[in-house]
Amino acid sequence: MTDDRGRLLEWPLSGFEDRAMGSRLRLMVAGPGPARDAWREVREEFEVAEEAMSRFRDTSELTELNRTARSGRMVVVSRRLRTALAAAERARRLTGGRFDPRVLRDLDRLGYAGSPLGLDDEARDTIRENRQVAAIRRSGRQEVGIDDPIDLGGIGKGLALRWAAARLDRLGMTDYLIEAGGDLVARGRPPDADAWIVGIERPDGEPDPLAAVVVQHCGGAVATSSIRVHQWATDGREVHHLLDPALGEPADSGLLSVTVAAGDPAWAEVWSKALFLAGSRSIADEARQRGMAAWWVDASGVLAMTPAARLRTAWVAAEG
Repeated sequence: MTDDRGRLLEWPLSGFEDRAMGSRLRLMVAGPGPARDAWREVREEFEVAEEAMSRFRDTSELTELNRTARSGRMVVVSRRLRTALAAAERARRLTGGRFDPRVLRDLDRLGYAGSPLGLDDEARDTIRENRQVAAIRRSGRQEVGIDDPIDLGGIGKGLALRWAAARLDRLGMTDYLIEAGGDLVARGRPPDADAWIVGIERPDGEPDPLAAVVVQHCGGAVATSSIRVHQWATDGREVHHLLDPALGEPADSGLLSVTVAAGDPAWAEVWSKALFLAGSRSIADEARQRGMAAWWVDASGVLAMTPAARLRTAWVAAEG
């Protein structure tokens, strides 16, 4: 049975599908709960989040804020955008600058352009260590000012997943999975199973489209940073969207993808990017030291994982 909002599968597992934030958006709900209400809540949250945080929408709050970069102006923004900017600044500090949303000019320069900002084509400022992502004036108006245009793509999608899950929790939903462009958040379990089963795709699709199958017990989030989806040619070379903020160029880390499981989808996204930039030589040590469940595929197509990830892995292609 279908409707104009997506696809409904048969109970006891109801499934809906659409697009949001430039990616496929899916919801799976187990049990006899208000599945259509849940889908409406998820779609509404993603629409509101996109209007706040998308750099591809000409009318979004983020686009309007980016147009004020380096003007000295302070702008009143919504709670969602303030939350996203504060989260991005915290992520920048905790990852030592490996996660840094101030790469929008470089993304535009490389051909991954969003809405036009009308900013002067000035030289890129590489001295950012002592500058925040955004200055937030803690007054009654909660105004924001920025020095550099911002891209909230990955963390924005993670926050949208967090907020959509919170809406379903308030509805009393206990068993569901929301996926947006390969990143997901889950609660409970599907019918007739102990856990949600999640596939980790191999970026090159060879020799098997799946690198591993992961068991998602009780809930949590999974996020992947990969060169597979956003990869294009510019100036006679292949580039991708995972930039090294220190260089303003696509990271040459010796990795094709990194997947992280965590309690929160926004932080799973942040650490998948940070570990991608750590590179093939450092990722194993750092992920183990942080106790993270992380999987990665290196440039030769070999899958590796941390001990915490091994405990969650039900199947590996090379061992199948």
